[in-house]
Amino acid sequence: MLEMRPDCERCGADLPASAPGAFICSFECSFCAPCAEALDDRCPNCKGELTDRPTRSKANLAKHPASTERKFAS
Repeated sequence: MLEMRPDCERCGADLPASAPGAFICSFECSFCAPCAEALDDRCPNCKGELTDRPTRSKANLAKHPASTERKFAS
């Protein structure tokens, strides 16, 4: 199950698990769409491909909540 991180690691933008617009690599590093585009869809951490992160339905979020640990280093 994906961790569904709550923020963009590059700019800190919120990435709700129930909303589209998040991009992840195979290590689940998470970025917003503008940052993924600026990074040419390459993760700066592992150099892997950034792809669309699937959304999680509200019913499944209730049973399997998204992570609350923020990764953005301000």
